[in-house]
Amino acid sequence: MATYVLIHGAGSDAWYWHLVVPELRAAGNDVVAPDLPCDDDSAGLAEYADAVVDAIGERTGDIVVVAQSLGGFTAPLVCERVPVSLLILVAAMVPAPGESPGDWWANTGWEEATREQGDRYGRPSDGNFDARAVFFHDVPEEVVSEAFARPQRSQSGTPFAKPWPLPAWPDVPTKFLLCRDDRFFPAEFMRRVVPERLGITPDEMDSGHLPAFSHPKELADRLEAYRIDATN
Repeated sequence: MATYVLIHGAGSDAWYWHLVVPELRAAGNDVVAPDLPCDDDSAGLAEYADAVVDAIGERTGDIVVVAQSLGGFTAPLVCERVPVSLLILVAAMVPAPGESPGDWWANTGWEEATREQGDRYGRPSDGNFDARAVFFHDVPEEVVSEAFARPQRSQSGTPFAKPWPLPAWPDVPTKFLLCRDDRFFPAEFMRRVVPERLGITPDEMDSGHLPAFSHPKELADRLEAYRIDATN
């Protein structure tokens, strides 16, 4: 039995994983999905990592950390403090040593990539951000309705201000799963960033930025396949 540690992205909470958790548990795994203090202006990346480590507690053995989006900045910090057997990044930011999350966008060329994608597919890039169009375009309507009916968490700017503190990527086997229909982190953009920063070729699935909402069964199956492959 493995323990999956699921780290959500910005302005979110553990509910993001609510469709994936039962799939992983049905396969016989333990699952930890903590809420990060994203709406707390006193909390930065160190406190985000504290929340995850505290949730893991005394668990040992086969620990698999999965990080979505901004969670890519937190997950490696957890790997430095907990014996992790596998790190899986899903449509995630990949930090460079000394880089703050706030600097990541310009350093990677994200703005130009999203503008080019918007122009290619006829979506406006005039600064009017539409969360439904960008994040939920492929999510079933019942999940969209439930997501927007829940209390919305704000995202503090605090963790975006300080440099990522690690001198290098942790020495942990790492996989990256990009989403071909991602309107926030375009596939072509991530196909460049991931090899540049991790030295690996990302795997791909058909999904927008939120595969735990749009394709939870496939995502869980992908995670399990990575875990099983890593143990063989």
